[in-house]
Amino acid sequence: MSNSAEYEKLLEIGRPPNIKKLFPNSHALLVSGKVIDRALIAKGGAMTIAANARSTFVVRGTLQAAQRANSAIIIEIARSEGGTNAYCPVSLWNMATVVDSICNEHGITIPVAIHADHFGIKKESDLDLAKVEIPSIFDAGITSIAVDASHMLDDKNLLANIELNSCIPAWAGLETEVGEIKGTEGLSTVDDASFLIKGLNAYDICPDWIALNNGSIHGLEASGQGIQIELTGEIHRALAPYGTSGAQHGTSGNSSKRLRAICKETATTKANVATALQMVSWGLEVNDDGNAISDKNGRFIKIKGEGVGEDMWTSMVAYADEQGWNGGDYKKLNLPFENSLCGQSKEIRDRMCKRVEDFVYNMLVNVFSADGTADLAKKAILDAGSYDLGPKATRIEDPADWTKDKIIARAAELDTDKGPEGDFDD
Repeated sequence: MSNSAEYEKLLEIGRPPNIKKLFPNSHALLVSGKVIDRALIAKGGAMTIAANARSTFVVRGTLQAAQRANSAIIIEIARSEGGTNAYCPVSLWNMATVVDSICNEHGITIPVAIHADHFGIKKESDLDLAKVEIPSIFDAGITSIAVDASHMLDDKNLLANIELNSCIPAWAGLETEVGEIKGTEGLSTVDDASFLIKGLNAYDICPDWIALNNGSIHGLEASGQGIQIELTGEIHRALAPYGTSGAQHGTSGNSSKRLRAICKETATTKANVATALQMVSWGLEVNDDGNAISDKNGRFIKIKGEGVGEDMWTSMVAYADEQGWNGGDYKKLNLPFENSLCGQSKEIRDRMCKRVEDFVYNMLVNVFSADGTADLAKKAILDAGSYDLGPKATRIEDPADWTKDKIIARAAELDTDKGPEGDFDD
């Protein structure tokens, strides 16, 4: 299809202005996050992976899997991972270039959104810097963003989302968040989610996704409880008139059975996968849910002949030991070792990518039901005749009911548990 007249038309009308400016001669179909969301909605009972680009190996393997599955896909990095204090080599400012290059190299023709995940706003004084940084990342090819002010109280979260919206192109995918992701503490409710979405609606802001604290955690899930599906579905049903889909964070380590239920019983269309892909690329032993397995000493188990070279893994473990890193801290190995990993033999580099490809392909096809959604995403662009699919809902709320003073008063009436203090950035 990449040489067809239809695909050429998709490249002409489906790529947002920033992408066309950056990559005028590209044959990669980088699109708004809205396009991906609409494709999954069109299929129904499906969601796609938002793959966390902690390394170029993860990006390459994910794109190859999506092409093989004919699935629309999202490549993302969080501000904490790929921002100005990055611990990953793929950043908010080079991610689009990395994805575009790999797509052209491998003839990838499925639609791909470039998502800035967890663009964190922890306090009101963060807003001034965000107003500078957000335009800069769109200049660099971002096509979708998650404004995450969930660290703040409900009124400040809503007001921050409203204030930053002018920095975000109207055509871009938009995610918002309520209830900082911290496991079973401080779970989101219908009331606090509705407060955020209704308040945004009053300002003609229609997020494509909302992320909840629905029992998920960042990193690998070990508690066994995992994502609370009934709560998620209840919140999504309450938000249905406002056109808001779900973004599921903390997918790694949850069982395939639970993830299938999320697809079928909630309005989730975007599922973030990070830690599992990192571990898979390195060649670590993981269970069926993507949880890395440790030995009796708490060390990850490296499979000989899989992922990185054996000497390389020894070096990575030694470096982590020197830094005092273990468990989840291993994510910090991505930046210092990326060039060394790229300097391995082609055989090793290829097997790293292939392991990611096979893992992602299985998730897309056999768990998330995302296969075939690439064609639905392309159809959405052709039907709209544009890269901009517009909002999914019109304004329902009266702006007079959502002035700043009334937002503060409404928030004071919410009975919500924000959970414990802590670092829950990723």
